[in-house]
Amino acid sequence: MTNLKSTLIFLLQSIVVGLAVAFVVVLVRPDLMPGISAEKPPASYADAVDLSSPSVANIYTKRLVQDDNSEGTRARFRVETSFASAVIIDPEGYLVTNYHVVATAAEIRVQLGDGRITEPVTVGVDAETDLALLKVDLGTLPAIAIGRSDNLRIGDVVLAIGNPYGLTTSVTQGIVSATGRGLLNLVTFENFIQTDAAINAGNSGGALINSQGELVGINTAVLAQDPGTEGIGFAIPVDLVRGVVDQIKRNGRVVRGYMGLLPDDLTNSERAAMGIESGNGILLTDVYTAGPAEAAGLRVGDIILEMNGQPVFSQRQALLISASTQPGDTVEVIGLRDGQRFQTTVTAVERPDEPR
Repeated sequence: MTNLKSTLIFLLQSIVVGLAVAFVVVLVRPDLMPGISAEKPPASYADAVDLSSPSVANIYTKRLVQDDNSEGTRARFRVETSFASAVIIDPEGYLVTNYHVVATAAEIRVQLGDGRITEPVTVGVDAETDLALLKVDLGTLPAIAIGRSDNLRIGDVVLAIGNPYGLTTSVTQGIVSATGRGLLNLVTFENFIQTDAAINAGNSGGALINSQGELVGINTAVLAQDPGTEGIGFAIPVDLVRGVVDQIKRNGRVVRGYMGLLPDDLTNSERAAMGIESGNGILLTDVYTAGPAEAAGLRVGDIILEMNGQPVFSQRQALLISASTQPGDTVEVIGLRDGQRFQTTVTAVERPDEPR
């Protein structure tokens, strides 16, 4: 009996000591508990800014603008100066900015974070994504860390760095408001990151970074707004930027596939009327003469259900699939015509300068 009592006392003491130790461990190292993380959002994003801001350059452009007040038959011009931004994406001196920043510029100057100023060479541009690649010859430069945009989530913290109104290296903070934004009629291929981080005149071409200081987008535009609208800005996803830059470096331009068709969205009621229960499907409103789609037998009025095994839900998705092809690639199309399913293969050609 005495032995049993001693054993119980020993067990109770062990339990008490064990609980006390566990309490101390949880208090000091809560991350050791299942489902509890010790990681907390940083109280400051200064480290992220310190990592990335040396890679953001200022752009100053001059362009000749016809003076609307000029009289007589002789037109008069004035010089207009603009501010913008660019991001160093390669230590060899390559910078990315927006196409609209350099499109009509008579003179372009780049000012680096260390104050050095030079005139860049335009390596190539891509108007359809509003991107331009510049190069400067100033030795090894601080290239930004390239992140990913495909894993961005709504609510992720992002920071915009740029040169708004000539205020160099200005930083604004916000969140990702949406991803995959399109139908804004800003460029041909739209797949924007929407953010409420303030993007003003001069931020164009600047960096949108995550909380680790990695580039996730190139700031490009704000929504046309009345004075009461704010907090709606757009950036080009870095995954798209990476592909465009690689092609410009390799070819001096972007080579895209072209299928020669013009799709339009269908409403759910239109799909229901056609007996489409899956929720996908787009309408062909034009099939360009002598184009790949016509050669494959596609017609105006056809409903495209799938492209390369992917259900197609929107015009934007179909255009992005088409643009992701290279000349010679084949796209398997499943469609609906007069209530009957059909299948055909479209062989992409190089996208012309003026698609038609």
